[in-house]
Amino acid sequence: MKRLTMIATITLAMGAIVACGGKTETANTAVETEKIEKVEVLTLAKEKVARELELSSTLEGYETMSVAPSLTGKIEHIYVEVGSRVSKGQLLIRMDQNQLNTTRINLGSIQTEFNRVEALKESGSVSQQVYDQTKAQLDQLKQSETFLEANTFVKAQFSGVIAAKNYEDGELYGGAPILTLTQINTLKAIINIPESYFPLIKKGMSVDVTSDIYPGEVFPATIEIVYPTIDAASHTFQAKVKIPNSSEKIRPGMFAKARLAIGEVETMVVPYNAVLKLQGSNNRYVFLNNNGVAKRVDVTLGQRFDDRIEVVSEEISEGDQIIISGQARLVDGVKLDVVNK
Repeated sequence: MKRLTMIATITLAMGAIVACGGKTETANTAVETEKIEKVEVLTLAKEKVARELELSSTLEGYETMSVAPSLTGKIEHIYVEVGSRVSKGQLLIRMDQNQLNTTRINLGSIQTEFNRVEALKESGSVSQQVYDQTKAQLDQLKQSETFLEANTFVKAQFSGVIAAKNYEDGELYGGAPILTLTQINTLKAIINIPESYFPLIKKGMSVDVTSDIYPGEVFPATIEIVYPTIDAASHTFQAKVKIPNSSEKIRPGMFAKARLAIGEVETMVVPYNAVLKLQGSNNRYVFLNNNGVAKRVDVTLGQRFDDRIEVVSEEISEGDQIIISGQARLVDGVKLDVVNK
């Protein structure tokens, strides 16, 4: 009997120990859950800053044209080579002339016939119907002659430089452009601008274009067209920049930067190191102090000012406290021990 009592006592004691151990583990877990991160915050306020945008683009000839006739046929002669400078109206290509010559012969015949019919009509010897039919044939052949002449003797539509030549004399033209003509004394650049700047960008604004090939040199330009729609995928809009290039230092295909001064604006600027980047993507975010709890907010970056940067987000307002130290350790919802800066 005593032995049974001892076994029962030992069993109860072990149960108590296990129970105490479970309570300790639960307590430790609770402490771990209630982990508090010490952070430093900065109260946000809008600032007046001189807004300047710098955007990258590739230069293009202000006008570029694929030179090709509207009819297939044999190329009799190409009058230019790659690099040739041409003037507006200059003859570039002579195609096979058989169709044009045949049309001219027929035109001469119909012109004679029309002159005869016109004289007979005045004397009342032919009907109005015969006159109308003859005149229609004459007008049609005149249009054919004009069309064939333009596509047999192909001329430059503007002054520029021959950038490519894809055929030689005697080859059969089969659809690919025979030449490429481009301007280099005037260039253009299409720049993509974040949608938040749409109200600030106007036609006629000055733009400074620079190239790494010419350090310190600025090529003055102007915005010629502001495109009216926003791209839904990238949230940017386009503007066309016209760049006078009488020196011909910069050329189509070059990489360039366009800098726009758009005046003073009020915006939110934060320390650059307060902004974090989501690994594996280009998404940027910051942490705010939301009543002692970390709140993650996605942001769009704007202009950088030395060690500070503009941030844009509908979830950020003046008076919010942004976390500027200790943010790398945070996750959304963790409790904070806040130190004001």
